[in-house]
Amino acid sequence: MTVVGAPAHQRAVRDLQARFTELPDGRMRLAKPTSNLFRTRTRAGSGLDVGGLAQVISVDPESRTADVQGMCTYETLVAETLGHGLMPLVVPQLRTITVGGAVTGLGIESTSLRHGLPHESVLEMDVLVGTGEVVTASPTEHPELFEAFPNSYGSLGYAVRLRIALQPVAPFVALRHVRFTDLDELTAAVDVIAKQGMWEDEPVDFLDGVMFAPTESYLTLGAWADAGRPSDYTGQHIYYRSIRERERDCLTVADYLWRWDTDWFWCSAAFGLGRPLVRRVWPRRLRRSDVYHRLVALEGRFQVAARLDRLRHQPLRERVVQDVEIPLSRTAEFLRWFDDQVGMSPVWLCPLRARRSWPLYPLDPGTTYVNVGFWGTVAIAQGRRDGDVNRAIELKLGELHGHKSLYSDVFYDRETFDTLYGGATYESAKRSYDPGNRLTGMYEKVVGRR
Repeated sequence: MTVVGAPAHQRAVRDLQARFTELPDGRMRLAKPTSNLFRTRTRAGSGLDVGGLAQVISVDPESRTADVQGMCTYETLVAETLGHGLMPLVVPQLRTITVGGAVTGLGIESTSLRHGLPHESVLEMDVLVGTGEVVTASPTEHPELFEAFPNSYGSLGYAVRLRIALQPVAPFVALRHVRFTDLDELTAAVDVIAKQGMWEDEPVDFLDGVMFAPTESYLTLGAWADAGRPSDYTGQHIYYRSIRERERDCLTVADYLWRWDTDWFWCSAAFGLGRPLVRRVWPRRLRRSDVYHRLVALEGRFQVAARLDRLRHQPLRERVVQDVEIPLSRTAEFLRWFDDQVGMSPVWLCPLRARRSWPLYPLDPGTTYVNVGFWGTVAIAQGRRDGDVNRAIELKLGELHGHKSLYSDVFYDRETFDTLYGGATYESAKRSYDPGNRLTGMYEKVVGRR
């Protein structure tokens, strides 16, 4: 049962508050079983168990809204809303991303060109703040907290309930994979779609893409469809390979929403799942992003691959796992620089437009951006140090007026960080809602000590 109802939710919140007051003084954190972070988490203070806040509270088909507990995953939420013919305006691509996590830590997907980022469809939320109170925040009630909460990474409080807007769905999503041999032509196509909502007289409801090389990139145009013969990429066939192999395709709406999760985009190849024999014996239920993430975490803990590289006299490797937002007008320039200086491929492309400016992640609502996602490792060249490639990316972002998400390694100094991520607004909200500093500060949480 995924819908718990308001009375059960209120009991869970009261229980959470009681456990909060029982924690010893000092910094505290959430104790949760899954994470989509790619940076070392500081185990500061006691853990607050939030396992009782992981369900849908209610769905209202008439108002097209859902009340959701903060630790509810999008997998759980979508399973419920699709039964009503609805889905969130933006569904981040990995199943175990939580609604509260996507708001306090951002998220994105192929509807972001139309609907912005997940926090922009939040109508109101209840937040457990550092004082132990549960505060309802909305554009008119506690607006300072409502505006500062997105991208605060739990440093201002934890969302225990969020009311989000939903949209109607069709049974299928029809796909068209359009190939480009020139990156400027690709960005020009994004500009046309952003302005017209169409491409070659066909409606575009979803838009993302992949760059395999500067001379081979694709935009995937999705449109709602009432009928179709859907493909299945949860078995032996692999979705990202189909982009190069098929010009037209079709998926059920559920399979479309999780098309990237089965193979963690293309990162499952690191575990051998690109090989038919390995794929056949790897249980389908374990072909999930959270399983792969746990395997990566185990590697980070025990350093098996790094030890083997040392035995083979191979260079150490730097983790380069980032999502960055680049203004559309500078996207081709960034992609060429990235291909030349970093050399990782493929990379994910996801156009977006913010609905408004948010102080801790200030995108210009009048500008089209492209999220560029790249996830892997590169060899550390002789004479270089771990982190140099990530630092170079941060410098390039500054040159191009780009922005980066904070779920992975961050190297900014404090002054630069505060300038980029709304330091003055954040500090004001911190003083109001966590005056005792019970919650780890945002900079300390996402950057730590470098």
